[in-house]
Amino acid sequence: MRPDTLKQKPLVIPIFIPHRGCPHKCAFCNQSIITNEQAMLPDRNRIRQEVDTYLQYKGTRNRVQLAFFGGTFLGLPPEETRELLGIARELVTEKKIDTVRCSTRPDTITPERLDMAAQFSLTTVELGVQSMDDQVLSTARRGHTARDTENAARLLREYGIETGMQMMVGLPGDTDVSAMETARSIAALRPAFVRIYPLMVLKHSLIHQWHTRGSYTPMPLDHCVELVAALYRIFEENGIPVIRMGLQASEILQGEDAMAAGPWHPAFGHLVFSRLMLDKTLALLETFPGAGTSRTIALGVHPASESRLRGDRNHNMKELKARYPLADFKIVRNSSLAPDDIAIPPA
Repeated sequence: MRPDTLKQKPLVIPIFIPHRGCPHKCAFCNQSIITNEQAMLPDRNRIRQEVDTYLQYKGTRNRVQLAFFGGTFLGLPPEETRELLGIARELVTEKKIDTVRCSTRPDTITPERLDMAAQFSLTTVELGVQSMDDQVLSTARRGHTARDTENAARLLREYGIETGMQMMVGLPGDTDVSAMETARSIAALRPAFVRIYPLMVLKHSLIHQWHTRGSYTPMPLDHCVELVAALYRIFEENGIPVIRMGLQASEILQGEDAMAAGPWHPAFGHLVFSRLMLDKTLALLETFPGAGTSRTIALGVHPASESRLRGDRNHNMKELKARYPLADFKIVRNSSLAPDDIAIPPA
């Protein structure tokens, strides 16, 4: 098998389950999610229809993974978890899918639940960690502790299950310092991948009430982008991929209309990557002789990353010009560079 095939990402087929299985009502959840608890689980026909639809777009990918997202999967009543995993096992037997993943809370990871899941093809679990600061978790009404996350990571490792972790920035009582400590604590647990989500103030949530009363202020977008870029670097330095930064409107119940405030941007991840590219460019210019003089400076970048170098609405190029007003910057596409590299070739 070719090396590029081994690294190829699987086709992930998302199956969203109702917000059931969660014993707590987090401060950032809205009432629509809470009242959705009694909604029906997807049945066999619906799951099969979703799988057949997505398989039409498999292309050359050699692996398919069914993903149970949306609720606290391993917090569901055991008979419901077994029913859903049983449907997934049928699809594995029929060779329509290869593996199964789910998202869940750290405090739902127990030997009993993992013993049950081991009978099926559950290979990946994403933990909604959110924070590793117990005071922040308590303020957010999260209902679990950092120790629960540590125990969950240990158990999943013992069972040979790949583990992803999700963290949230902008939680009440959180700071840049505590967020950085959360990232370092998560990195120390060696997850296979991480997602970083900014907290959005959802209408009809407890945090929405706090925001309305003036006791909670959401993080400004620029600040959030800068912080998430710093968190990204922590995971990058530890060799942990960050597979998502920011939420899509489709991932929030009722989409953008459900948001009252918060650092929302439809291309949040792009903003972060642009910030990272700007920081790299500025660091490189600090060591470049004559950067502050009147001259043309060529910035080499992979063609696929030119938009990251330019930034949203050419923000990065404007920032470079503001810092080095005598220089004339031009972008040179260089396919030999890595997508996240920047180089200053001779002008």
